[in-house]
This record gives sequence, C-alpha cells and structure tokens, in this order.
Amino acid sequence: MNYKINLGFITSLMLILFSLIFFLMFLYFVIHEKLILLEWSIIFLNSSSVYMSIILDWMSLIFMSFVLGISSFVIFYSNEYMIVDKNINRFIYLIILFVASMMFLIISPNLISILLGWDGLGLISYCLVVYYQNNKSYNAGMLTALMNRIGDVALLMSIGWMMNFGGWNYIFYLDKMFNFEFISFMIILAAFTKSAQLPFSSWLPAAMAAPTPVSALVHSSTLVTAGVYLLIRFNLLIMNFFMIDFFLILSLLTMIMSSFGANFEFDLKSIIALSTLSQLGFMMSVLMMGFPSMAFFHLLTHALFKALLFLCAGVVIHSMWGNQDIRFMGGLINQLPIITSCMNISNLALCGFPFLTGFYSKDLIMESMMMSNLNFLSYMLFLLSVGLTVSYSFRLSYYTLSGNLNSFSFLCIYDCSSNMSWSIFIMVFFSIIGGSMLNWLMFSSPVVIMLPLDLKLTTLTMIVMGSLIGYELSMYKNNFFYYFPLLNYFSGMMWFTPLFSTFFFTNHLFKFSLIFSLVINQGWGEYWGPKGLSNLVVNFSKFNQIIQMNSFKFYLMSLIIWILFMFMI
Repeated sequence: MNYKINLGFITSLMLILFSLIFFLMFLYFVIHEKLILLEWSIIFLNSSSVYMSIILDWMSLIFMSFVLGISSFVIFYSNEYMIVDKNINRFIYLIILFVASMMFLIISPNLISILLGWDGLGLISYCLVVYYQNNKSYNAGMLTALMNRIGDVALLMSIGWMMNFGGWNYIFYLDKMFNFEFISFMIILAAFTKSAQLPFSSWLPAAMAAPTPVSALVHSSTLVTAGVYLLIRFNLLIMNFFMIDFFLILSLLTMIMSSFGANFEFDLKSIIALSTLSQLGFMMSVLMMGFPSMAFFHLLTHALFKALLFLCAGVVIHSMWGNQDIRFMGGLINQLPIITSCMNISNLALCGFPFLTGFYSKDLIMESMMMSNLNFLSYMLFLLSVGLTVSYSFRLSYYTLSGNLNSFSFLCIYDCSSNMSWSIFIMVFFSIIGGSMLNWLMFSSPVVIMLPLDLKLTTLTMIVMGSLIGYELSMYKNNFFYYFPLLNYFSGMMWFTPLFSTFFFTNHLFKFSLIFSLVINQGWGEYWGPKGLSNLVVNFSKFNQIIQMNSFKFYLMSLIIWILFMFMI
C-alpha cells in the first residue's frame, strides 16, 4: 500500500520540537546570563573580512522559539484551511523557506548575513502574496516587493558604508558608529519600510491578498516584525541620532492613521491588518523613546494574540464561504460559539484587558511613557491611539458577534475541525498566560511604577471612551461621522498613502515617459542624435559620390570658384 506522507503534519511537529528546544535554551541562557557568538570566515577582501556569524543570546533564542512555535500551529492549521489546494506541499515549502529566512535574520549580528534573511523575506513574501493568482494579488505582490526594495537598498548602502570599519559585525562597532549618522539613517529607513511605517504603509493592507494562514504568520512574528527587531539590535546607535524625534512623530502618526482607518474599514482581514500596523507604530515609538526591552516584550506578546486573531478570522471567513465583509456578519456567537469566544479573548488581549497577554506589555509601556520626559503632543497621541484601539476592536466585535444574522443564514454548522481548533486552543492558552510568563522570565526584577491616581486612571478612561466611540461607530447610519463623508473617505483611505505610492507615482511617471519618448526618442533628440548623424553621413556620401563621377559641370564650377578666390587674395 502507498501511504501519502502528510508534509504539513511532519513539518509542524518538527517546528514545535525545535521551538521547545530553543525555549529551554533561552531559560538556561537567561538564568546563567550566557551569550554564544559563532563566526565562520568566508572570504578576505583586501583589509575587510566577510564572516558568517551567529549570535545566540536570550533575545534571539526566545524570538526563534516564538517564530517556530507560531509557524508550527499555522502549518497545522493550513492542513485543513488549504485542503482544496492541489499544491498544498508547495505552499508548505514556501512557509518553511519564509521561516528559515526569518531565522537567518534573528541569529545574525552581521549585516551581510542579515541581508540573506532580509532579501529572503522580501522574495518569499512576494511568492506568498501572489499565491492566489489573480490581478489583485499580482498588484498587491508587486507593491509589496517594490516598497520593500527601498529598505533593501538602504541596507545595501549601510553595508557599503561599513567598509570603513573593515568588517560587518555591527555589534563590534556600535560604539564607533555614533559619528556615522548615514548608517543610522539607512538602518532606520530599512526598518521603516519593512515594518510599514509612514510613508511606506500602503503595502501592509495590500498584502492581505495572501492566504489567511500566511497573514497570521506575517502579521504576528515574521515579516513586519523584522524591522522592529533590527532596530532593537541597533538601539544603541539610533538613540544618539539627531532625527530621532522626527521618526518618533512618524511612528506615532502611523499608529493614529491605522487606528482611524480601522474604525472606517469593513473588510475583516483589513481591520486586523490595520491593527497590526497600529501596534507596529506603537513598538517603533517605544523604541524611539529609548525602551528597547519593552518594545521587544510587546513584540512577543503581540505575536501571540495577533496570530490567534487571524486564525479565528480565517475560520469565520471559511465558515462564511469566503465572505470578508463584516456588514454581512452578525449573530456569530450563536453559530460559532467556541471560535467567537477565542476571537473575543484575542480582541481583549489586543485592547490590554487586565491579566491577558497584551495587558502586561501595554500597561507597562503606558506607565513608563507617563514617567518619561515626553512632550505633550506625543503624550496625547499615545493616549488617543489606546482609545482608538479599543474603539475598532469593540466595533469589530459588535458587528460580527452580536445582533441578528445579516446575510448568511446558512453557515457551516460546526465551528471547525480538529486541525483548526487545536491550533486555536493552544494559541488561546498562550494568549492568556503568555504575558505573565514573559514578564517573569524577561525582567530580572519586577518593574514597579508609582504614579498618582489621575495618571493611573488616564489609560482606563481612554479605554472606556474608546469602547463608547466603537459602539457609536457600529451604529453607522446614526452616528456623527456619517454626516462627514470626506472625513470617512480620508480615514478609510489611510490618509491617501495608497494613492501616493501607486497611482500618484505611476501616472506621473507614465506621463513623463510619454513626453520623454515624444521629445527625445521621436523629436529633437532623435533629429540631432542618431537620425541626424545618419543623415549627415548619408549626405556626405552622396556629395562624395557626385565628386567621383567626373562631372563637367562640377569641374567648371570649381574652376570659376578657384579663379574668383585668387582674385580676392
């Protein structure tokens, strides 16, 4: 008998095994404060040496453990989600390559080996975004690839600039790089493109054209977190950068823009994508304020509940025969009670509900922000983003879970089969206990922040106000914003960033290329250039041919001209 090997099941088992190994190594390294740096010399180029480097410390080990664990659950989930796909093995191979590229990025303290993972992520993300082969996917994939190429070029330029140091192991030279602000700028630019900060935000919602399991992986722990992780490693360098306040404002504006956009969006996956963008802006702004360990803490906690949110959204979409519009949903709590309960848990963790995963990192960051010397504008933007996060989460829950059935009266009767449900249940478990576990493991002593009562209650007040705004927005026809369609359009279009990065550039470039073609290729450039040269050569050849034909008229004319010339002298 020929037994068909289930590649997805074997891969998920292997990944969860490696995830456990890395987690145990992390515990050992944290307790004993260990760090291992491995170097393999590849080539010596003049005075510069190229090494393949691997760094194993508590940060890289716990991040690898999280990436591999979430990837294993996503692949296990994909076994059923992609069951009708005849090329499911190809899909799993792509995810394995995607995870391997992320591993390269995590363990590399060397810019050249980082580039392998960085470019690998960009290439394979394009393959995954265009996986469903249609025009929308092709356009989204091209936008994703081209936007990320800007960051790749910035990373290549920083590699070229590091020739000045004689090596590319950046951890050796962080103290010496303070005078090289060009490298700081290029690294921040690369991180901003990969993590989709303003003005490079438009590719992240477009990448939703990928299958939902890929979205769960990309938006939780792999592609978009690469930029944040790179800046956490380079945090010593960016702290002394003279434009740090400018990048802080950009990340805060990214947070506000995506939160506003999510409140006016009706596509389920786009709302979750914009919430990822909001959290990425949150992490970036925390980094720019000088709290790299807290940014990493939030990066890990966010990976847990965001993966869960996408997996639950995938089941809802699956059950509603591919529909993603939340206006057609409603009353799902009656038809999908288990999945919607898990989705609510992830939504509450995203809002920072007490004692769920997101609470530990968000509350710690907000209280640290209140104690730092931050200006009033940044402080208010932080608080506004917290309120808007609760607002779009409440609106999403209200639209999908409560009320009556809006359109689909015959859903799948079952919640989901064992593959999907097991992945979701395990992620729910980690979304509940993950924050408290990481809080005890990452910080050697408990962080105690003493604040006056009014500051303590500020965050809670913003959460309550956000939930009220979310309720108001869910009553779309009766709310205040309905009478301002331009504001709706402006917020729903992500402040026109997709237009600026697509139509605005392409239309003007096409017009310029048409003018260039008419003027240069078919106009004066052609006349004075190649065509003019060929005409000149042809005319000289014709003139020379006339001379060679021994014409009596020509000789008589030349004799007369010669005589006149002699008389003139």
